[in-house]
Amino acid sequence: MNTPKPPLKGRARLTFWAHLFKALTRQHHRELIPILRPLVPQDGVIFDVGAHAGQMAKLFAEMAPQGRIHAFEPGAYALAILRPMVRMKGRRCISIHPIAFGAKPGALTLSTPIKQSGSMGFGLSHLGEGGEGQVFKHDVAVETIDRFVAQEGIERLDFIKADIEGWEMQMLLGAKETLHRLRPAVLVEAVDGYLARAGDSRSALWQFMIQRNYTPHRLEPGLPSFEPEADGDVVWVPAEHGQGDAAA
Repeated sequence: MNTPKPPLKGRARLTFWAHLFKALTRQHHRELIPILRPLVPQDGVIFDVGAHAGQMAKLFAEMAPQGRIHAFEPGAYALAILRPMVRMKGRRCISIHPIAFGAKPGALTLSTPIKQSGSMGFGLSHLGEGGEGQVFKHDVAVETIDRFVAQEGIERLDFIKADIEGWEMQMLLGAKETLHRLRPAVLVEAVDGYLARAGDSRSALWQFMIQRNYTPHRLEPGLPSFEPEADGDVVWVPAEHGQGDAAA
């Protein structure tokens, strides 16, 4: 599926170059390195789902220099930043895949808000219809994690990070075999209002992961237990790793 060019005029074009400059010169989220280190080995295989402009993919590349980072990003605007960033930074351990993940393969509409200034609010891009004001829409290819893992012959997967504005549960539904067989740790943003876009809920996501023998942890130093069902980032660790292993 061809990726269209996003509409960039005037200030939006200047903002694009600012976004690219930031992607090339800044590294966000360094505070997550000691938190995620127990789950991301030096030679780890990581899925960065919703790679955006590549800040987390770069971080994973730093944490797993002998590993492989698969960056999944279907958005036209984000890809226009992610692709040159990876190329110019020489991050050979990062592979870019211009696809979204869901419960079944096919195609869906990706909606990206356009701000009043004309610049792209690509941090809020989401699958499906919706959004107020101007929106840039284009069709994107959708795969399942299970099919991708099988097609690529992946026999090891250490970590999945997914921040996909409400499509997290749909992604997990398409990863049942992978979760059962490869047992990766999973970091997802679980926000009820966003999950509702896909007809899902935080409580359903919670139950789905608990049934697969995963334990919830807060994205905080020491990975403390995440008991209440509250909006936020949740690190799901296979129960067989144990609390001690997760926080080692």
